[in-house]
Amino acid sequence: MDNKELADLIFPNAKDYTYYEEKYKERNLPEGAIVTRFAPSPTGFVHIGGIYQSLIAKLMSKNDGVFFVRIEDTDQKREVENGTKQILDALKDFDLSPDEFIDENDLDHGNYGPYKQSLRKDIYQSYAKKLLEEGKAYPCFCTSEDLEKIRGDQEKAKERTGYYGKWTKCRNMPIDMAAEKIKNGEAYIVRFKSPGNPDKKIKHKDVIKGSVDFPENDQDIVIIKSDGLPTYHFAHLVDDHLMGTNMVIRADEWLASVPLHLQLFYVMGFKAPKYAHISPMMKMDGEGKRKLSKRKDPESAVGYYKEEGIPKDSVLEYLMNIANSNFEIWRKQNPDKAMYDFEFDIKKMSVSGALFDMVKMLDVSKNVISRYSAEKVYKEAYEWAKEYDEELKEMLDNKDYSLKVLGIERGNVKPRKDISKWSDVKYIISYMYDEKFDKEGEFEYQKITDKEEINEIVSKYFEKYYNENDDKETWFNKMKDLAEELGYAREVKEYKLEPEKYKGHVGDLSTVIRVKVTGRCNTPDLYEIMKVLGKERILKRI
Repeated sequence: MDNKELADLIFPNAKDYTYYEEKYKERNLPEGAIVTRFAPSPTGFVHIGGIYQSLIAKLMSKNDGVFFVRIEDTDQKREVENGTKQILDALKDFDLSPDEFIDENDLDHGNYGPYKQSLRKDIYQSYAKKLLEEGKAYPCFCTSEDLEKIRGDQEKAKERTGYYGKWTKCRNMPIDMAAEKIKNGEAYIVRFKSPGNPDKKIKHKDVIKGSVDFPENDQDIVIIKSDGLPTYHFAHLVDDHLMGTNMVIRADEWLASVPLHLQLFYVMGFKAPKYAHISPMMKMDGEGKRKLSKRKDPESAVGYYKEEGIPKDSVLEYLMNIANSNFEIWRKQNPDKAMYDFEFDIKKMSVSGALFDMVKMLDVSKNVISRYSAEKVYKEAYEWAKEYDEELKEMLDNKDYSLKVLGIERGNVKPRKDISKWSDVKYIISYMYDEKFDKEGEFEYQKITDKEEINEIVSKYFEKYYNENDDKETWFNKMKDLAEELGYAREVKEYKLEPEKYKGHVGDLSTVIRVKVTGRCNTPDLYEIMKVLGKERILKRI
């Protein structure tokens, strides 16, 4: 028996690999167009790192390229129900829907599917058959006990663990013996016959990491498991070749696999894609840093952002900050441009782990929301409240009034920046709703604390100076007139020059009015607040 006959015995129904070479034509794209992918497992948890990776893929493929999603479900023990739907929904929520994908009903959207590995079993077997025919793969009959013994012997001898070199029990098994075992029903897997020499080095230029040297791979890895499905290493080789992937963007935990993957492409006679390995997201933990953890960090799950009401725009802009640090300066210079107008450079990504900081994200989010119109703030806050906060929903049910409240200090040169997430909104605007306003609260007036002084300021202002029809300049000049009448400086700078001459300044006095009207010493523009509340409601409050 020869290699071809052995291959026919193992994969009797597999088509010749040339069938698939003909079926999946090379993509007709402009020179330089990037074809890349997000290849998650449907295990039910979409990590924020997956959104980060997909954002980078989307950015790299935006100029005439292709971004596709391939579901890697060959480890079917870990698959959860609706796992594919959860992945696609998460990408859609962040406006990162791929150009090509398989939907929850296993319908392909694109010409290079199936985009789910468990549906490509026949394809992988055709390419494994090619390797068997060429003597570059072989059946392995080692049991788990055999492999445990090999590992134990290696550890005793203080040698590398793995299936390589002299430890490859089945590598040189005569073909007839292997065929006899298969005919007798013995369990087996298919292994790749590595031509590598670990004493030799390969030089690899990673798109992000730069030049990296590795020893050649000499491990005879499993390419087809006992259930007939491929391992990740072999599946990714076949898929990325047939789907025309020319840049693999993935987590840097896969960097160590580069020698194996390049070797597989070389042995198969395929052109290898470029590899871009993204550093993990790190988090401060005491004095040190650690990877963002599924188990410890709620913000690692994409569902967290929806529950908290952090807009997708905010999350994406923060991730862009992590990806290219110069984005922050660009955004300040271009506040009205779309995020995708930024000239992203993958080579400027951090080689070490990027620090994931929720405080910084919320700061970014305040800036993002400050650019929203009142209508957009209302719409998104209301949609969030319908699902997560019934009390806020009821407050926002009066759309016309809510738009006035949310429109305060919005659309100005320096818009308000007090909202970082929709779960903040209820507290931030509650004083604008009479039923939520605390008339009996212990208010903090800051500098002016004498009750008689406070009462005099309030009484005199509303009896003598307040007119709800005043424009803003007139309104503020009257506040200055009141300050002067009661012994306060009309201007803050006057007070700072000669503080001994005054009780305080106009800002101290206006804080008293602010607290009486809102119950708070920090709010957006007081003039706009008073215009929205109106005279009747203000007088009831004080």
